[in-house]
Amino acid sequence: MLKPNYVHIIDHPLVQHKLSLLRKKETSTNKFRSLMRELSLLLGYEVTRNFKTTLETIETPMTTMDAPFLMRPKPALISILRAGNGILDGMLELLPSAKVGHIGLYRQENANSIVEYYFKVPDDIASRDVLVLDPMLATGQSAVIAVNRLKKKCSRQIFFVCILAAPEGIEYFHSVHPDVPIYTASVDERLNEKNYILPGLGDAGDRLYGTQ
Repeated sequence: MLKPNYVHIIDHPLVQHKLSLLRKKETSTNKFRSLMRELSLLLGYEVTRNFKTTLETIETPMTTMDAPFLMRPKPALISILRAGNGILDGMLELLPSAKVGHIGLYRQENANSIVEYYFKVPDDIASRDVLVLDPMLATGQSAVIAVNRLKKKCSRQIFFVCILAAPEGIEYFHSVHPDVPIYTASVDERLNEKNYILPGLGDAGDRLYGTQ
């Protein structure tokens, strides 16, 4: 278990380079998707760094040995729709046998409230560590609602994985879920009056799917 209020900023040069390309407004939709997938792979390496392993006897071409494998059951990946699927693609390359769930949330127009429209997670999620995926941690409202729902079903460690986070979102998220570590490539300056992250990268979902 990681200590409360833990925010892990992944400052590897490759991560920061790809993040800079992701931020550029002229980056095409196709390139944006590719960069998001590559960043997700790199973030995934850091999130899984302390996952437990167990020894199993295998046979190499030369001899037998006790080799480390990820402890079963393997983690579940939970995407907050729709933009979370941009991270999910990369994570599945790293953890191809992981089980996957989705949580659909949207903000009501002219109202400061979040509506859940979809919730489907693995039946055995209670026995798995969980990685919650969403490119942006802005106000933190969607992240809090998603983790609230997951905690009713999951008794193992939950991790929140994002590309960018705002200080306001981190503060709110950890005021409700201080036991959930955040993994991110950057903590940016602040939110603007429309609750977009500054300097940010715009709307991740729109840029992923070309719906700007």
